[in-house]
Order: sequence, then structure tokens, then C-alpha cells
Amino acid sequence: MQTAVPPPPAAADPGPRWRTVPPAVRRPASAVAALATGVAVAQQVLFACGGGDLLPGGQPWPFLLLAAPAWLVARPWVKRPVPRAVLRGTDALRRTPAWAGALAVLAAAGAVWAVLQDHEPLIGHEEAVYANKARSWRDGTPAAGWGEYRPPGLPALGRLALAVHDDVGALRAVALVLALFTLAVTWWAAARWTTPRQAVLVTLLVLGGLGFLRRVPEFLNDIGATGLLLLVVVLLVRAQETPGPLPLPAAAGVALVAFHLRYGVVGSLAGVALAAALAYGPRAWLAQWRRLAVAAGVLLAGLVPHFVHATGATGSPLGLIVDATDRANRSYPGDGLVYYLAVFPYRLAGDLGAVVMTAGLCCAAAAVRRLRGRRAGREDRRHAFLGLTAVLVPVVLGTATDGEPRFVYLPVVLLTILGVRHLADRAGRYAAPLLAAVAVLAAVTVPATAQYVARDAMPKPMAQHASTVPVARDLADGRRPCLVVTAYEPETGWYSGCDAVTFAQYRARPRPPARVRTSFVLYARGRLQPGRARLAELIGGRDVAVRVTETRGALGRATVITPR
Repeated sequence: MQTAVPPPPAAADPGPRWRTVPPAVRRPASAVAALATGVAVAQQVLFACGGGDLLPGGQPWPFLLLAAPAWLVARPWVKRPVPRAVLRGTDALRRTPAWAGALAVLAAAGAVWAVLQDHEPLIGHEEAVYANKARSWRDGTPAAGWGEYRPPGLPALGRLALAVHDDVGALRAVALVLALFTLAVTWWAAARWTTPRQAVLVTLLVLGGLGFLRRVPEFLNDIGATGLLLLVVVLLVRAQETPGPLPLPAAAGVALVAFHLRYGVVGSLAGVALAAALAYGPRAWLAQWRRLAVAAGVLLAGLVPHFVHATGATGSPLGLIVDATDRANRSYPGDGLVYYLAVFPYRLAGDLGAVVMTAGLCCAAAAVRRLRGRRAGREDRRHAFLGLTAVLVPVVLGTATDGEPRFVYLPVVLLTILGVRHLADRAGRYAAPLLAAVAVLAAVTVPATAQYVARDAMPKPMAQHASTVPVARDLADGRRPCLVVTAYEPETGWYSGCDAVTFAQYRARPRPPARVRTSFVLYARGRLQPGRARLAELIGGRDVAVRVTETRGALGRATVITPR
């Protein structure tokens, strides 16, 4: 009879990794962490109170990106009970209903939108393109700056707004509605994947992000498209976790709406689709092939009008999308990706948001590792899907187009959701105090970021408008058609009511009829303006009237040349 061989004794548990960090390292790390955190908080309070000029460079600095790794090395809270005073403070926050917190964030978004309107009351270049098209649909005014490669969704919403009130405020109100919609979808999605209270924190962090808050006041389509893309992601997750006949066709329908609001979502949708295939596997999707076929049918049927229009305008069903991609302001293929790598994560989400997004990347990386080890559960696949989407969307967009923070709001939202969840999971019994501290700092960050945007981001375009808007208003002529040739055609068209084209566009088109009053507008410090020889060629030897106007704006003196 053989006797059982006892198993070898288990190796002694070395304990948490933090114990391997010697006290000589933990103590200085604690000092660095506390100092950097204190300076970061003081910085945000200073900005919120309007004292940002007192800081070096007059801009916020990423002190929390230094504090976070220092806290991880120091870990002074390990094996210590949570102080009672901290517990009482978090209990007070817990007594606030989650829905009240969500409404408070939406109210904060409305307040920020209203305050920033006073700092940027004049409509900008990109805004004016869509505004001109909306007004053109309403009363036939020329759609200065419009190109067929632009989507019709935002002008359609602007047309409805102008029917209520004919001014910039009505168009900016559309921007507010789109921002509130996206923030509400963010809260709803985060509440499904975390908790309703953590979802409030996610929404507050997204609102306070530097890249997001900068565009909240403006009549643009990026924020609204982000909410629709997030809905697509939610529906795809639901199609895998609770399969049914509706999620996939509904995702196709929402994708169609997002496409007609912003053609640029094609790249984002490609990143979402690739991430879904990698996270869940092709077999999981092929198992629902009938629902996939229905969704594909919905998508193709909804794209038929666009394909017909694109074929008529360019000769190809994909012509408008290709045209929009070719117009990207990039120096070389992939410079958008280089830009995203350079600004990630601080310039996308600010100091606090950058720390949370980094935590989200850690959460996604851990989920992907579990996928590779075939130990992944439903939650791991979801986290891997969200994280892969957040990585692949900037890769696809950065390869195809130029880079701007407003193009990658979806990755910011997804990494923020994952980051809040990761912080709550890793903090253990300190989760409630940690998230409460993050929430308080995020609440201070929103007005601080608004102050920074108002003081540093908005004055530059407003200084340009101080040159272009007075000149445009002087050119308004309600008696006969008018055409303005200038490098600042969309905003000039909006404020003058005239058609407006660039110098290159004027050179390529037939000369307008004599009944159309044509004016060439040049600025002392303008861009993309012709020299004297090229200008004389455009005028074509006609007698002209020249009017010189001194402006208070950044472009300096304006010269208006009108052929007789």
C-alpha cells in the first residue's frame, strides 16, 4: 500500500508589494504626494476664483499626474482604519440621491454654457459654416463656406432653432441641448456599468475636462455625435450580455443618426466595430447572424439617400466621405495619431481627468490580459471592449485625419468610466472616501476650467472677430446680391448676409454677374491672402473703389476693394 505524498509546503506569503518598498523611499514619496496634491487643489481653487494669472504661465499644471504615482509608492493608508471624520463626510454625500447629483451636473453644464456665452458672443469659423446653411434653408441667404462634404444634421437642427428666434443665441441653444443629451447618456451608460453614484462622478469629470468644456458653448456637432456613439457602444454591449431582437438593429439606427450629424463618425464606428470583434470574438457575433443581417439592412437602407446624393455630387457613393477625409488639415498621414499621443491624457481631460483616464487604461489592460488567458468573464469582456474602443478610435482617426480633442470625446468618456470603476475596486475600504474626494475636486475643477477657457482660449478668436465682424456688417446690402472674397468667408457671410468665398475659390469659378456687388477684403495680418500681382489678376483691370478701415482686432487694418 502506497502512502500519499504530502504536498510541498506553500511558500510564505511575502505580503503586499508595498511592503517591499523601504521606508526610506516611502517617506519622501509621501511628502511629494501630499505636496503635489495640495498644490493641485490650490491651483484649481485659484482658477475657480479667477486668480489664474497668479500661476506661472497663467495655465493649470499637471501636479496630480505627479501625485498619483507618489501616492502609489507611499501608500500611507494601508492597514489603517478610515478616520471617523472622513466617514461622516462620505455619509453626508451618500444621503444625496444619485438622480439629484445627476441633475446637479446637468445644471452645472447649463450654468457654464450661459457664463461662457458672454465671453464668446460672436460666432466662430466652423460654427458659421453650419449657421449659414441653416439660415440658407430658412430664407434663401447664401450658405457661405458650405461644402457638400459636410453633413446636414446640424444645419437641420439650426433651421428649427432659427424658426424660433433668428440670432446666434438660438443656435447656441442647440449646442446646449446636444451637450445635455451627451452628458445624460454618459450618466446612463456609466450607471449601467458602475453604480448610479459613480456615474455622477463620471459625468462631472467629463464636464470638467478641458477638451470637452471648451466646446460646450459652441454650435458644433462633435459633442452630440459623442452621445450617439456612446449609445451605439451601450447597445452593442447589451447585444452580447442580454441578447434580444432589438439591440443590434437599434445600434444601426443610432449609427445612422450619428452619421448624418457628423460624417467623421465613420472612423469612430470602425474603431468600435474592430474593438467589438476583438473583445467578444467573431463567433459571438456570428451566433447572432440573423440580427446582424437585420442591422446591416437597416444601415444600408438608411444610407441609400446619402449614396444617391454623393453619387450625384461626386460620381461615387463614397465620394463625400473621401472628400471630407482629403480635406483634413494634416502634414502627413498619421500626424493626427502623433498629436493624440502628444496630448494624451492631460490636454484631453485636464489634470484630474488625466489621472482617472490613466486608471481606466490600467483597467482595460488588465481585462485584455484576462482575455488572453481565457479567464475572462462577462465584465472582463465589457471592460476590454470599452478599453479597446478607447484605444482604436484615436488610432483610426489619427491615421485618416488630423487631430483635435473634439474628435476623440468618446475615448475620454469610456476611459473615465473605466477609471472610476478601477479606482473604486482598487481602493477597497477607502473607495468611498477616495471617490468623495475626487468628486469634491471635480466640482471645483468645473468652474476652474471654465475660468481658464474664458481667460485663455476664447480671447484669441474674439480678437480676430473684432476685425472681421465690423467689416462684414458694413458690407451688408439688402438691396442687391453681394459677394465677398476673403480668407474668412464663413463668419463674413453670416454677419454680412452676402455670399462669401476664398480667393482660391473665386479664381476657380466664373466671374459673377454685374448685378452682384463684389468686394475683396484683405487684412494687414490676414492669412491665405494673395499678393499684389495675384490680386490684380483677380480684379481683372476693372475700376475699383478702395476703402481702408482701422479695426481694433488682431488682424489689423482692413482694406475693402470693390470693383465699380
